[in-house]
Amino acid sequence: MFRVFDKEGLMSAITSHPNTASAKTNSVIDGAAGLLARYGLVVVIGWIGLLKFTSFEANGIQPLVANSPVMNWLYTIFSVQTFSSLLGVVEVTVALLIAIKPVAPKLSAIGSVGAIGLFLATISFLFTTPGVGEASAGGFLVLSSTGQFLIKDVALLGLSAWTLADALQAASARKNPPLGAA
Repeated sequence: MFRVFDKEGLMSAITSHPNTASAKTNSVIDGAAGLLARYGLVVVIGWIGLLKFTSFEANGIQPLVANSPVMNWLYTIFSVQTFSSLLGVVEVTVALLIAIKPVAPKLSAIGSVGAIGLFLATISFLFTTPGVGEASAGGFLVLSSTGQFLIKDVALLGLSAWTLADALQAASARKNPPLGAA
């Protein structure tokens, strides 16, 4: 980037792109990565949300919820299947909200906040669920299959934060279009 001063002393920047093809390639990769990140997250949350309507998944999350000091009370109000189904409704709704960013970025941001909440909740199970660490291999740092299932949510939490930032940026751009835009 070069800095240039005009006759009034105002500075402006001139960006030099010695390889325009490289800049276009980076832009395409950046766009594709954003789509893969957003809609990959949508598929994961939506699919897992739909599974919550099955008894297999309801019974699969039961020990996680039952051992959580923050969530175990929910089983005093709801059956295992009812809670799982309600969670499925939340997860499918969150997935749909994240997906609609091109037409409703503010609603998409709400979906991303929901996803952040979901993943913070599931990450908490790493610390509350017995058997997360493989006892035969020394404990917590060696994750059991349950621990491995839960640890991926750290990356999904990061994707959720990125989709939130992306949706807020899109909402802001809609509210304040660049100068000269019609």
